[in-house]
Formats: sequence, structure tokens, C-alpha cells
Amino acid sequence: MHDTMAPHAGSAMHRFRDRYGLFLEWVVMVLMVALAVEVTLGVLFRAAGSSLVWYDEVASVLLAWLTFYGSALASVKRAHIGCPEIVDQMPPALRRAANIFAQVLVILFFALLGWMGLAIMPALVGEALVSLPWIPMNVVQSVIPVSAVLILVGEVMHLIDLLGSRQVAAGSGAALADGLH
Repeated sequence: MHDTMAPHAGSAMHRFRDRYGLFLEWVVMVLMVALAVEVTLGVLFRAAGSSLVWYDEVASVLLAWLTFYGSALASVKRAHIGCPEIVDQMPPALRRAANIFAQVLVILFFALLGWMGLAIMPALVGEALVSLPWIPMNVVQSVIPVSAVLILVGEVMHLIDLLGSRQVAAGSGAALADGLH
């Protein structure tokens, strides 16, 4: 779990990535606080003998949202779990090609996930949460296509870094080897 590519300091994409990461940090923090407050309220009400009927269902939704939006944040920060040991043993040119290939596969996966997430939306029309029937299931499940797009933004930025790394390290095989793990 480490940064695979240091962006050029001061570049427009670097500034965007920083702001985008900060936005996602705030989204994740708000979801974490909401989940903590909701669970605490659920425990307190249950201890008082007056359980909240919506507690379990809302906690599940908040946890799912936290997971999906947290994945988008991890994508931007290059913090997903990886196993770079095999790729690190490759020669620099092959390592670069393997990283680009893997990145394209990740982008294709999340593009498919986002597309399928949108495709299920019509099937959910008219469905709602059981304990809070005024919350449409489309709102709950919107996390899939929305987070897929958020992840795609981070992954495309990383692909741009990978593709641009050849120019950055043109004269130095060591720089290329150090920049692409």
C-alpha cells in the first residue's frame, strides 16, 4: 500500500487530485460520523427499551456507502492493497507495461461496474427501504454507479501519471524503476 507514482508538484492535475482527495475525505468523514451517531442512538434507544425500527437498515446502508466512497478515496490516494513484489522484479520497461495493463483492467472493471449499477436502477423503481418507505431504493443503490465514477476519476489520473512517466524518466532507468512500483 504505497504511492505508485508521485505527480509533478504544482501541475494542474496534482492540484485537482489534492482537492478531489480532500472532497472525498470530507464525504468519508461525514459518513463515518453519521454512522457513529446512528449506531450510538440505536444502542441508547435499545438500552432505554425503545428500539428504533430503522436502526439496523440505516446502519447497513451507511456502512455500504462508507465502504464504496472510502474505496474512491483509497483509489485517489493509491492506498488499495496491492502485491507489487512480482512486478518490482521485472525490468523497468516490462514493469511499466505491466502497470499500464493492470491500470487499464482496473478502469475497465469500474466502467463496467458503473454501467451495470446504472442498468439496475430501472429495476428498483418503486422499491424502498422497509423501515423507511419514503427512501427510494434507487437512492440507496446509487452508491454503486456514483462511486464507480469517483473511482474512475482517480484511476484515470493514475493512468495519466503512468503514461507520462516515460517522459519524466526518459534518461534514467533508475528513476523509472523507482517511480513505478
